[in-house]
Amino acid sequence: MDNEIVTKGRPLPRIAAATIIDNRRVRVTWRNGNSVTVDLAPVLNSHRHFIPLRTDEESFATMRVNDEGTALEWDGGIELSAVWIATLPAVGMENGEFRQIMDKLSYSLDGMALQLDVSRRLIAMYRGSAPIPNSIALAARYLAEKADER
Repeated sequence: MDNEIVTKGRPLPRIAAATIIDNRRVRVTWRNGNSVTVDLAPVLNSHRHFIPLRTDEESFATMRVNDEGTALEWDGGIELSAVWIATLPAVGMENGEFRQIMDKLSYSLDGMALQLDVSRRLIAMYRGSAPIPNSIALAARYLAEKADER
């Protein structure tokens, strides 16, 4: 009984690797093989604990994954939990993902434009190769998640 392991629910997320992209955006690779780019700026600006990382590039550049993969850590004993990072929305969206969401929802250019409160022309550009703003990416993912709930 001493070596018995009790599990309940989903396993805790574990980080395999993390790379600074730009500003406070980080590409996180999870041990399950999935990767995501997240923006840490909202988190860093929400808690006093992270003040040294907000504007000091040298401090932020000391980022590394801890030995267990349970957190990102920086010099000075600052840590950000993998559980917390896993709750952050992905930053940006590839045009292919945008097209897939539109197809999944069976939306025309006009329908998606009405849902996102933008012009039809912008939707056509996002379906093509134009960069998709984070606000549009978040809204499109929200629509897809709501469709999954039905």
